[in-house]
Amino acid sequence: MNLIKSTTTFSFFTLISRIFGYARDLLLAIYLGSGPVADAFFVAFRIPNTFRRLFSEGTFNAAFVPSYSSELAIGKKNSQNFANKIFNILLVSLLAVVLIIEIFMPGFIFIIAPGFNENNDKLELTILLTRITFPFLFFVSLSSFFSAVLNSHNRFAAASAAPIILNVLLIVVLLYGKYLNDQIVFYLSYAVTLAGIIQLIFLFYFVKKYYYPKFSFSFKIDDKTKIFFKKLLPSIFSSGVTQINILVGTIIASFQASAVSYLYYADRIYQINLAIAGIAIGVVILPNLTKQIKTNNKNKIEFIQNKSLELSLFLSLPAAGALLIASQEITSALFGYGSFDIESVKNSSLALFYFALGLPAFSIIKVFSSFLFARHNTKTPFYFSLFSVILNILVSIYFFPKIGFIIIPIATTLSSWINALLLFIYLINKKYFHFSSFFFKNLFKIVLTTILTLYAFYNFVVLFKYELNYYSEYKLIYIILLVIITFIIYIIISMFTKAFKFSDINLKY
Repeated sequence: MNLIKSTTTFSFFTLISRIFGYARDLLLAIYLGSGPVADAFFVAFRIPNTFRRLFSEGTFNAAFVPSYSSELAIGKKNSQNFANKIFNILLVSLLAVVLIIEIFMPGFIFIIAPGFNENNDKLELTILLTRITFPFLFFVSLSSFFSAVLNSHNRFAAASAAPIILNVLLIVVLLYGKYLNDQIVFYLSYAVTLAGIIQLIFLFYFVKKYYYPKFSFSFKIDDKTKIFFKKLLPSIFSSGVTQINILVGTIIASFQASAVSYLYYADRIYQINLAIAGIAIGVVILPNLTKQIKTNNKNKIEFIQNKSLELSLFLSLPAAGALLIASQEITSALFGYGSFDIESVKNSSLALFYFALGLPAFSIIKVFSSFLFARHNTKTPFYFSLFSVILNILVSIYFFPKIGFIIIPIATTLSSWINALLLFIYLINKKYFHFSSFFFKNLFKIVLTTILTLYAFYNFVVLFKYELNYYSEYKLIYIILLVIITFIIYIIISMFTKAFKFSDINLKY
């Protein structure tokens, strides 16, 4: 396996998906803004979408890939039988969950967005929209199963490209926004579920070469299946801790008008980098790291782990710095149009600033967790994540009445750094990870390169402050050009400092 090439493949399609996602969110900002209708849709959309992230962005992989790879090493028949048992249990369980929540949706929404209870119209609209979007969970979870099978065979392109389907369908609906008026949220909700169906069909086309599902409702739960599901629930919680913290934030933010929308837009911006610097690397290294651990190849294990951490920091540090320097300009350029007014920009950019402080931690958690998942250890990350979520909840609830929604990104960032630190201490103490001779030398180069690049970026932002203000017609073009130029500068400086070497592209890990 080639870490950089595989990560680039995964990241490329993920980036395309995020670009389409941005186009979708820009249109949402124009037509919905940050009012009560937007809040209702974002809750209805965030619930199944959060579950999508929990299942698809490395979390299902964490439990499935090591187990499936072990069976695959024994023989194709073993892996097929194991996969079929998991598939059928998932099919029945997901169907039951979706039906139960559809029936008890009012109570479910009260739990997810209790603050909406004060506005009956917004509450009723949220219940209706979530009933429409929630079946997406069923289809996207089965899609995640197919993606995990593909990833186990080191096939990353189709799995990372599948989410593009959702964004394309939502964009098509939004392009007719001016004709649909208030009905647009219903069309968007139906498009979410339709996207789940198409995504499942799309992935089935690619996965059938490696695995063909056989439906059976008389499945037997053997020891291997039990072990898998014992690993699955902790892995979903631990690997998806950032998404769980965001969901917790949504629940608390529902008590403040428009706060759900502010957090949604801020979340969308920093998630672009997280998908590349954390999720992509974690997904890509898992199959091969599991294989190397199984054969006890210590040199390969050390090399993969150090390189993956180095690559994560190489991608996340400059992105975090850029968001800190220009959070308001970036938010304004990306979403400051139509119904998304100056106040919305200021509040979303403030949330983005504090999320940016935690961006390296969000990425490190994904990478460190993969080191343990490859060792079939999902319980330890689960315990650390549980502590992180509890801390996040306590801090958010205590300070929310005093400073409002902004405590949510602050608490998320604080709890995430503590989670990353706990994972690091555990890995060191267990001797699962140690820094190689080249790591700190390369880290210094990355930090130096980041500082020099951010200095240039800061001067660009100051130089073009009038072109980047809220009322500028061309602010989006300017911010895109500045980001591209800054990225090119980062790569050029990296080549001089040797923080990035083209020879690494062809290295086998």
